[in-house]
This record gives sequence, C-alpha cells and structure tokens, in this order.
Amino acid sequence: MEPSAADLRRPPKKARRTRIQDLSDDSLGMIFSFLDLTGVIRCSVVCSSWRKVIHRQYQQLQKNDPDDHGQISLPTRSFNEIAMLAHRVAFEDTPAKVFQWRGHSVGVNQCRMKMGHFLTGVGDKVMRLWSAESYKCLDEYVLPDKAPLIDFDFDESKVVGLVGTRICIWSRTETRSILSSRDALFPKGLCMRYVDPEAAIGCEDGKVRIFDLYSRKLTQIIKMHDAPVTCLSFSDDQLLFGGSSQGRSIALLDLSSGQQVSLLGSTYASVGIKTLCFNPGSNYLFAGSTAGHACCWDLRKQNRTLWEERVSPNVLYSMHHLRNDKSTLVIGGIDGVLRVVDQDSGEVIATHIMEESSSSRSASRPSDRNLTVRKAKKISSSDRIDLMSKACRPRITCLAVGMRKVVTTHNDNYIRVWKFK
Repeated sequence: MEPSAADLRRPPKKARRTRIQDLSDDSLGMIFSFLDLTGVIRCSVVCSSWRKVIHRQYQQLQKNDPDDHGQISLPTRSFNEIAMLAHRVAFEDTPAKVFQWRGHSVGVNQCRMKMGHFLTGVGDKVMRLWSAESYKCLDEYVLPDKAPLIDFDFDESKVVGLVGTRICIWSRTETRSILSSRDALFPKGLCMRYVDPEAAIGCEDGKVRIFDLYSRKLTQIIKMHDAPVTCLSFSDDQLLFGGSSQGRSIALLDLSSGQQVSLLGSTYASVGIKTLCFNPGSNYLFAGSTAGHACCWDLRKQNRTLWEERVSPNVLYSMHHLRNDKSTLVIGGIDGVLRVVDQDSGEVIATHIMEESSSSRSASRPSDRNLTVRKAKKISSSDRIDLMSKACRPRITCLAVGMRKVVTTHNDNYIRVWKFK
C-alpha cells in the first residue's frame, strides 16, 4: 500500500531555523572535519553526543590503521583525514544496504545533497526535500506554472531551479515565496549550476547565460561551444567549466573577465562529454563521456591530463564526491552499476549493484509504509554485467554523495539511498 499524499507532503507549518540538535551524526562529522586537532578535542568535551561522534571516527581509523596497534589515543593527523579514510574504507570494504521508496508520482532523474538533506525532482511538478537519515519528506517546492523543470540546486536558504526559460528561486527560511527572472531571457536551457550569487545556464545554442540571483537579471552571455552546452561545473574562484555531449573538449571560462581561459582536450575517440565534476580541494576536474570514459585533469599543472580510463562500456550520466574528499569519486550511468574510482589514478576500487530480493522495513510511521531494503552486492571486474538482471541495476541518471552514503535516481518513481556501514 502506497502512502497518501498527506504522508508524502509534510511541509512545516512555520519556517524555523535549523538547530544543532537537528543535525545528523554524519553532518556533525563533516563539520568537525574542518577543525584542527585542538578544535576536535575541545568539541569532544562539549556534550556526550558530540564525544560519541568523534570517538567513533577515531575507532574506525584504528580498525584500519595498523600503526595504531589498537591503542585508543588521538592521532596526529587531522580529523578531516580520519573522516575521509573512514569514508573510503566504507565504500571499499564494508557491506551496504539500499533503502528505497516511491518518492514521486512519476519518474524523477535528478538529485542534489547538502549536509544530510537531499532534493529530488525533474519529471513531475514538484521538488521534494528528504532526510538522508529518516527518509522523511521535510518540505516540497511546487513549480509555478506549466513550464518544465530542467535542473535545480539548493543551499541553506533557498532552492534555485531552471524552469523553462526562467530561473525561479524558492525561499527555505521565510514565508514561502517564489521569485523568478523578470522576463524569458534565454533560449532553451539544458543545465544549470550556481554559486551564490550567480547561476550559470548552459543553453542549446552553445552559449552560457550568467544570471544574478539578487537583481534577477542576466549579466553575461558567453559563447562556450559550437554545440549545445549539456553539463557545467563551478570552481570557488569564478572559473566555469562546460562540456557538450556533441564535443570532446571542455571549455574553461573566467567569469570575472568573461573570457575563455583554455580548452581542455582528451583522447576520446569522437565522443561527447556527459557530466562534469570539480574538486576544489585538489583542483582536479573530472569528466564522464557518452562512451563510458572517465577523465581527470590537474588544473595546477597547466591543465594536464592526469588519467583517462574507460570505466564502463556505456554512457556515464553522473559523478560526484564529498567536497573535502580527495580520494574517491562515485560514478553512475546507463548500466546501473555504482562504481567507486580512485581520484589520483582512475582505478575502479569498488563496484556495486543491488541484490534481487528485498524486504519491507517495519513501519513505525505512516510515511514508512512503502520503504523497502535491499542488500548491495559487490561485483568484480570479471563478472558479466550484461548477464545480470536489470532489476538489480536500473540505470543511474543522477547521484549525490554524502558521508558513507550515496543517493541515486533512475528516471522512475523510486529514490534510493545506498548506506555503507
């Protein structure tokens, strides 16, 4: 029995600020990862719940670090390194479960994750915000008219969506309101990325439109490709990367000057770029192609190609990593296989699909009634993926990575959260 509309939609009666008590253990771990050792020690004596989060991270490190000899002591490395080591080990060596439920009335193919929450949409007329811990719907954002939702992203205060030929902004912290661009300012948009206060829209005519979220006006129009711009990625210093599924080069634009900085090429054999991902910690730019190739450029070394690997026989739709993780990259595509790749070498270090059988989770709340759990199955490079049931590997249209977890959408009704212990 599927949940009613009231079960799925539970927006708060009044908007309120997020309290520290609302944060999950994984979210706290991410916050602590930005501190040095002294800061971590101070946080460990604030309260018992914070101490448990910190202690568990160190225990995980000691299990996998032979140099610690089982001693319970604070290591000299940073807490961020410890958290990222536990994150990699979870993907590589631990069992996983896949929690899945019908989150939308029609198929959805996009997801974004921030600090323990994730947003899903594109396919129907609503975006829904979920908890990665309880799988509850926390809020929803309805499209203002019949124009289709093409792409979206969100942060602590707002949701930004590319809706038809307009940018729409939903407030998360105030009384619900929708702001949109003043006019239809650009032709058909295919993708969008934003770093406050600017959103970049990749368009069918090969140009990128830069939109100011506060003035709600178009500020720049820059020619990026001769073919449609189908994927974009931002850096922290106003560099914009853009690729096209009909071209094998990636353009780098400097938004401060509006000029193209360089053009990154690869040895792909006449294939296009389907997805992009930039790591601000390592200055690595990753790209996935329509023929299953993954490629990495090191932007600190004159934009040199670091590695190129064909990780899948088919198109790669999505790739993502934790913002401060310099070790692992998660990739998904049309073959429905979740692959974990080493960022420095391109080596596939883990490959996962779902097992066929599933079990219903005991429902403690009405919203849990359609939640099922499936085990994740680790497969080897010698396994014949084409002989495996597609029910175990529905195509992954988009994925988002959290601490020891991955959210996937598949252009169907289901949302799936892969949790690695």
